[in-house]
This record gives sequence, structure tokens and C-alpha cells, in this order.
Amino acid sequence: MVNVIQLLPDSIANQIAAGEVVQRPASVVKELLENSVDAKAKSVQVIIREAGRNLIQIVDDGVGMTETDARMSFERHATSKIRSSDDLFRIRTMGFRGEALASIAAVAQVEMRTRRAEDELGTLVRIEGSDIKAQEPITCLPGTNLLIKNLFFNVPARRNFLKSNSVEMRHIIDEFQHVALANPEVAFSLFHNDQEIYNLPAGKLSRRIVDMFGKSYREQLNSCEEKTPYVTVHGYIGKPESAKKARNEQFFFVNNRYIKHNYLHHAVIGAYEGTLPEGSHPFYVLFIEIDPSHIDINIHPTKTEIKFDDERSVYAIMMAAVRKAVGLYNLAPSLDFDSDVNFLAGVTTNPGRPSGKLDLEAPPAPVSNVGPSESMAPRPISPSWASGNSQPVKERSSRRDDSLDSAAGSSFNLSPKPPVRPSVNNWQTLYEGVADPETRPANTSGDWLGPVRATGSAVDQPATEPEPITLGSRANQLQVSLTSSEKDSPVLIEDENIVQLQNRYLLAPIKSGVMLIDQRRAYERILYDQFHTALTKQNGSSQQLLFPKTITLTPVDFQLAIDLKQDLTNLGFEFDELGANTFVIRGIPALTMGENEEELFANLLAQLRADTGRLKLDKLESMARSLARRSAMHRAIRLSATECRALVNQLFASTNPSYTPTGEPITVVLTLDKIAGLLR
Repeated sequence: MVNVIQLLPDSIANQIAAGEVVQRPASVVKELLENSVDAKAKSVQVIIREAGRNLIQIVDDGVGMTETDARMSFERHATSKIRSSDDLFRIRTMGFRGEALASIAAVAQVEMRTRRAEDELGTLVRIEGSDIKAQEPITCLPGTNLLIKNLFFNVPARRNFLKSNSVEMRHIIDEFQHVALANPEVAFSLFHNDQEIYNLPAGKLSRRIVDMFGKSYREQLNSCEEKTPYVTVHGYIGKPESAKKARNEQFFFVNNRYIKHNYLHHAVIGAYEGTLPEGSHPFYVLFIEIDPSHIDINIHPTKTEIKFDDERSVYAIMMAAVRKAVGLYNLAPSLDFDSDVNFLAGVTTNPGRPSGKLDLEAPPAPVSNVGPSESMAPRPISPSWASGNSQPVKERSSRRDDSLDSAAGSSFNLSPKPPVRPSVNNWQTLYEGVADPETRPANTSGDWLGPVRATGSAVDQPATEPEPITLGSRANQLQVSLTSSEKDSPVLIEDENIVQLQNRYLLAPIKSGVMLIDQRRAYERILYDQFHTALTKQNGSSQQLLFPKTITLTPVDFQLAIDLKQDLTNLGFEFDELGANTFVIRGIPALTMGENEEELFANLLAQLRADTGRLKLDKLESMARSLARRSAMHRAIRLSATECRALVNQLFASTNPSYTPTGEPITVVLTLDKIAGLLR
């Protein structure tokens, strides 16, 4: 019998290892940057050409290598950091498995120049596809200079799976950011096709964050620190009002190693509870220092996932640290590069409320002076954060109408005498005759609120004050039929007004009860259909700006905007490149008028980047979803009766009036039987 099992050649084994370690050019950049940090470099320069396809060059001023070490570094499982199995549980450096250089050399043309400071000559090693082509002494600067040319030149199938240059470059920038944030004491620079993208001098973490993400982050950062015998947490978090819809600026580091950990992210979001708009994600750069024996970092080839031996304790400490920092954000001084920890000094005001301002973001204090006659009445309208309103805090405060002001006044005990709240004391009479079908007044038209409305007992508010609830009149005609194959398809009753509730919901009477429509989600469905049509037909309308706006983006978003420029133009955006990471916006989609142009453009790009990584959507679908979701967030406004009817008409004329593009329900039917059951 012929033996069929044999050992793989080293070249093939290295290519298999490269399939795990070297997934794309960004993987090479990550491994080489970590090697430079482990070599105690104080300055690292990254040079990229064609998004890493043609060239990846890493130049550092680290300790360098001897001639023997330079040759041995390309062997599989060659490492200077592990001598026994116990060392696996004491790792504090980045790379340690000894597969990076061997895997890279198996799928690329590699040239390395390295020299120690005490040596007169350095060493040149040239390898192609695991075959050593040259090894000779040369003159070079102290440190290591690695050139990775023609990545995947001998594996064309892998090279064909690479994305466009802009996509691959975004991944490279992400990996560069992770290493640069973890090592602020090291100077980093990044060049792509001879264009400087980053030039980060060595400094403190606060300076590194501002240099990397922009000057606007200087005012939104708060220090976060918590020390325990088991674990230490430190870093910076963003203020709640600066939270964004996209989750792409959250960074965890464990012993200076970037990780992804949904459990700890949940702890951070929990610490922000009650201060974040719905669906928003805060910025944070948080470092966890823990004994390496309490973690396992060797569970994933890229080492971005780890396990703690006591995750519950780490979760609790993380939440406590962030919650303390969030509680102080209103009184924290502006960020000072000379100090890593913000402090409070000379504070005489209430920590929960700025002086002279009504704090609508804090939970309302209980009202203790409500009389017995009002104890059975409905609770006053709560601030928008309590009702789940997803508008940002600044925009909610700027759009506060009279009804919200009066509600805030009744929710916060600001006067010794409770305010008078007309039009709600007799609210029970609105539903008389509804609970019992036998006692309900006969009404052949299906207008079961008609008799109550005729008496006028439910409305005793003066005519000069805005009426928060309007129960319709026969002056308006509305007939909308839902196209459905179901037998009990709801049909809106004729001659009925649609009632708007809290600028968020619409109540439309139907023959079987009441249809509840989510106003924001209805706008999202309508806008999605319009944006998707504009992208498909390439005929999006644009509104020209009277004064063009200049916006500076992060390098990642700048590359994304260049890649999607034609599609953004089809949506209605008109913009031109003004310089490094800067655009001038001359027009925006006509359907998004009234928004801040810079925020609209930047947040759309951030949302697109998040959706592209999370969802398997084509480019047009992702853009239509992202812009519709972004634009719908600002539609929680007061609507007239005509606008309410127009919104409902447009909703039921859309492609799917029941669900948003992401599958969220838009309408709910409350039957008369269900309403009667609530009153028993």
C-alpha cells in the first residue's frame, strides 16, 4: 500500500499561514507597525503606493537586528519573546507567534535593511515567495526599513479578491489609527502616493486624539479613570451631545493592544443611559491595564479578540468609570494638553445642572405638590429624552415649542404652586361608551368619537392657547385604502382628521379602531424611495447653497467621499476637492433642506462606512438607507392637518408602507376591543 500522507513544503505551509495572517494590505501594515513598536522605535514612517498593492514601506528607528536575527526573522515560528509555555500568559508585547514576516514573505517580494546602533554595517535580506534571493552587508541608518512589493504576486486569486484602492486604503488607515492611538509616545506619519495623510508628533494621548481626528474633538473630550487592584481603566470619552449615529469611533485597548469587545461596549453604552439620543454611539478611547495572566489573547489569528477570566468584574468597573466621567461632563474644564485628567475646582453650582440653565437631560425630580384632584390625571409630558426621541440634544432645545416649555415647567418643580393644566382633567369622557359595545351610542358612519366631540366637554382650553390634541372635524375629507390581500385590511374613515401626538406619532381613525403611525419611520420610508429612485435614474435634484460650505474630514471619510463622488452627485450633492482632506460643498439634496450642510455630509459618510462593514448591501442601497435615516431624524416637527394628510398619502403610496428599509414597523392598529381592554 502506498503511503499518502506527507509533510507540506515550507513555501506552501507559509502560504497557508498567510491566508490567516495576511488577508489584505492592511494586515501587513498592522503586523509591521506592531513589530516597529516592539523594537522600541520612537519614530515610524509608513509609505503606501496604490493602497498597498505595489508597495508597503515601514521605516523605523528601533533597535534593529543582527545579521543572524535578520535571516531568522523570516522563519516560521521564529520569535524572541517566548521561551516556555508559561511565557504565553505573560505577553505584553504585540507580535509573538513568529508568523508575520514568514507569511508576508510567502506572498510578496520583501526587502529588509536593518542595523543596530552599535554595529558599523547593516544587513540586506531580499526574499521572493519564501525564496531567499540575497543576503549581504550594506550601509544603512540604525533601525529597520522594510519594503513589501507586489503583494500576492504569486497568488493571483487572492489579489483578484482585493477591493478598490479607496476601500483598501480605508482599512490601512484604520489599522494605522489603532497602533497610533495605542502608542502616543511614538511619532507616526503616513503617506499614500506621495501625499501626506497623517503626521502625528509624539505626545500625550489627548494631543494624539486631537491631531488624528481634528480640532473639534478638543472641546468634547472628558477624562475617564478608575483604578482597582484587579484592573485599571483610563482614557477619554466624548460628551453625550457629540455622539454620532455611526459606530466607527470607539476604541478599546487591553495592555496597549487594540481589541473588539461587544460586551465592554455594552457597558459603556449603559453608562451613558438617559443622556444619548436613540441609536447614537459616543466617541471613546479607553485603555484597560490588567495582569496578562487574567486574559487569553491567542484565540484569533489577528489577536483582536481576547477573553477575560472574570468578564463581569471588568464590565462593572468599566461601567462605573464611564458613568463617573459622564456625570461630570457639564462641569469639566476644556481639555489641556499639559494634563491628562480633568479636575473640578471652585465649583459652587449643582453638579447636575449648569448655572442658570434648565437641565432637560437629567431625570426629572418627582413633583410633590400635586393636589389630590390631579393625582388621577395623566402625567405631564416628559422631556424628549424620556419619550425616546432620537433628536440630538442641541436640536431638541432649539426646536422646543410652547407645549414642551409648559410640559417642562410641570415636570420640574420650579414654582410652589403647580401649573394649571387645562384640557386634561376631563380626559376620561373622551372614551365614554367605548368600553361597552352595548352602551356605545349608535353611529352608522363609524365615527365613534363623534358624540363626544359634539359635546365639547373634553376641550376647555382657551382659544388663544395652542391645542395639543385636535380631534378632527368634518371639514376635511380623507379616504385612504390600504392595498392588502388580508380580509380585515384597515381602511381610514372618511371625514376624519389625523391627530398628531408629541410631534412623533399620528393617530388615524379606521373602521376597526385607530391606526398608530410612527412619524419618523414614515418619513424614512418615503425618503428612502425617493433617494433610491434618484440614485437609480441618476436624476437627483440639488439645492444650491448661497454660501458654499467648507468641510474637513478624517482621511478615512475623505477617501470614501472620493470613491462615491459620482453616486453622491446623483443624490444631489455638489462638492469639489479643496485640499488635503477638505471639500467645498456647493449643493445638497433638495429633500434635506433645513439641515446643517457640514453635519449632513459628514454624518452620511460615517453612516455609510458603518453600514458597509455591517451589512451586505450594494452601494446604492446603502446610500439610500443611510441618507433616508439621517434625514428622517430631523422630521419630528409639528405638522398641520394638511401636512398630516399628505404624509399619510405619501406613506401608503410608497413601496412598503408597513416597514422601514431596515425592517422596523411603521404602523400599528389598535382595535376597539384592544382599547376597551386597556380601560378595564
